[in-house]
Parts: sequence; structure tokens; C-alpha cells
Amino acid sequence: MLPEKVLITGSGSEGDDRCAKMDERKRKRMMSNRESARRSRMRKEQHMKELNNQVSYLKRSNNVIFEEMNSVRQLWSGVESENMVLRAQLAELKKRLESLEIVLSYMRSTSTSTSMSGCSMAISSQSMPLMAFSAGMSQF
Repeated sequence: MLPEKVLITGSGSEGDDRCAKMDERKRKRMMSNRESARRSRMRKEQHMKELNNQVSYLKRSNNVIFEEMNSVRQLWSGVESENMVLRAQLAELKKRLESLEIVLSYMRSTSTSTSMSGCSMAISSQSMPLMAFSAGMSQF
């Protein structure tokens, strides 16, 4: 582009008008650029506010999830402890049942005398639930 002095040819008033028009265009362009920059800064500021709000929301959500996870972890620990106790009790009950079955078997084998035959029958009919219980316990 040629310098303004070179562009201005002819009479002085014509050059002044041309210079004034160019200055007016330049001023309008500067104002438009400033307004565009202001809008851009406003959009950027709004976007940053939205991002900060999103960060806050996600942090709160993360804290809620973390607290729920800790609560579930404590519940699981309690259930695990209770499960261990129940397994130990099951093992103890199985041992007791085996001992009772041994005693019952011994009583059946020694009750071959005629005086104990009635008693033997009573014991034999009562042992059926114990055997069924024992069979069911073997699944654990």
C-alpha cells in the first residue's frame, strides 16, 4: 500500500475528504474489533464459569460416591466377619453331628439284647432327621 501522502493528489480539500473517509473507516474498524474482542472475552469468561461449575459438581459427585463406597466397604467387612463366624459354627455343628451319629451307631450295635429292642426302634426312628440334616450339611 502506498503512503497516504502519495495517494492524495489533486486539491487540498479533496485530499482532506479522502483522508477523513479513511480515518472514519479505520476508526469504525477499530471499534468493531474492540467490540468483537469484548464479546470474545465475555464468551471466554462464561465458558470458564461453566467449566468451574462443572468441576464443582463433579467434585461433589465424586465425594458422594467415595462416601458410598466406604459405607459399602464397611458393610461388606461386617458381612464377611459374620460369614466367617457362621462357617466356624457350621464346622462345629458338623463335628457334633458326626459325634452324635457315632454314639447312635454304637447304641444301635450294643442294643441287640431283647430288653433293649423296643428302645432301639425308638432311637432308630429318631435318627432319620439327623441323617437327613447331615446329608444337607454336606453341601456346605
